[in-house]
Amino acid sequence: MATQPQALPPDPATIFEALNSYQRSAALKAAIELEVFTGIGEGKADVESLAKRCEATERGIRILCDYLTIQGFLGKEDHRYSLTPTSAAFLDRRSPKYLGTIARFMDSPAHIARLQSLASIVRTGGSLIHEDGSADEGNAEWIEFARSIAPMMALPAELVAGLVGASAGVPWKVLDIAAGHGLYGITIARHNPNAEIVAVDWPQVLEVARENAQKAGVSARHRLLPGSAFDVDFGANYDLILLTNFLHHFDPPTNEKLLAKVHRALKPGGRAVTLEFVPNPDRVSPPIAAAFSLIMLSNTKAGDAYAFAELEAMFRNAGFARSELHPLPPTPQSVVMAYKEGG
Repeated sequence: MATQPQALPPDPATIFEALNSYQRSAALKAAIELEVFTGIGEGKADVESLAKRCEATERGIRILCDYLTIQGFLGKEDHRYSLTPTSAAFLDRRSPKYLGTIARFMDSPAHIARLQSLASIVRTGGSLIHEDGSADEGNAEWIEFARSIAPMMALPAELVAGLVGASAGVPWKVLDIAAGHGLYGITIARHNPNAEIVAVDWPQVLEVARENAQKAGVSARHRLLPGSAFDVDFGANYDLILLTNFLHHFDPPTNEKLLAKVHRALKPGGRAVTLEFVPNPDRVSPPIAAAFSLIMLSNTKAGDAYAFAELEAMFRNAGFARSELHPLPPTPQSVVMAYKEGG
């Protein structure tokens, strides 16, 4: 079904808001850096005490907090600010669910700078950065990604472990491709004491995964395999191969080449478990999954957010017998489970 624009009267305010929307991310990043949400959570809810807590001016704190209230990150009553349920859960440093670290990667100067050249990127059809762009070995962003984005991956890692049935305790050999922080393989190992994990990524990035495996108490069953997923020898007879947030960096022919290698490394009946932003066929819904394509346009040469039919075709062309789509609420992502024949 075609998506039709809503029949609304012309509204120049939407243009004004869109062109000023960079202020929203800048304000949130500043508040995280200043620990505004943590200060309010500690009870320093008026401008004077919060300014002292954040080592900032009262004028600056007042304007920033009013703006955050307008944007829905704070509440305000009688000149005192309060945390919303979302900011209390995810932006107060004292919370076990704290996600403030993700701003270091998502709003990094490099990402913002690329979007300043978006018109040129649209003209050329891909990122202006060299060669493979964000997937390049020399890109230090991936070390920052592994460290800062990990708190946001805890929930989907738990959901993936549940989806694949890790708690059944079946002896598994698991390959974690582009492991980064390593949480997906590590979480499976925590739930399944009989799972052995092999994590593939660049050597410096795998140091982060190694640290996380030690913290989780699974380092004895967590082995590192440094190098490019396209080049290293995976070995064979894996029960599960994890491909989390990786295929969107590349075009379909490149993905099919990798998936054929994945297919060969699986035992008969083995599964490839892919976590992705999967838009509907209309490519404009649901909003977060569909909008992810713009991130891939600005950061990769040929990556994209692929609809399920496109991913299914890639797996089929790589030799997989069948694929299933599993939405992963409350996250905006989905799992594509692809099966090797013979199980």
